[in-house]
Amino acid sequence: QVQLVESGGGLVQAGGSLRLSCVASGYTISSYTMGWFRQASGKEREFVTRIIRRGVITTYADSVKGRFTISRDNAKNTVYLQMNSLKPEDTAVYYCAASSIAFPSNQISQYDYWGQGTQVTVSS
Repeated sequence: QVQLVESGGGLVQAGGSLRLSCVASGYTISSYTMGWFRQASGKEREFVTRIIRRGVITTYADSVKGRFTISRDNAKNTVYLQMNSLKPEDTAVYYCAASSIAFPSNQISQYDYWGQGTQVTVSS
């Protein structure tokens, strides 16, 4: 059974940092492109970042570029999202996702597996 479990969310002041983790079980993440999405209250889920299978190429949404960093540890079957210089508009539930497509688009439909999400709240 494939499962993704996120952790590391919480409440932080603007300008602060958090690191999210996503641990996979039931499959090997090295075979998948891994991504992070987020969904703010009352809004649609949106793409944040992704890292391809071999962890060489990363892509970021313009809104987080330069502040967020995605990384993966295939040996630990874990993907991370380091979030720095957080802003109140970063407040959302953050979801980890896995895609069997080598270079998926930013569309939700191109991701096969999803975690349950972890809440990130940034206070002003």
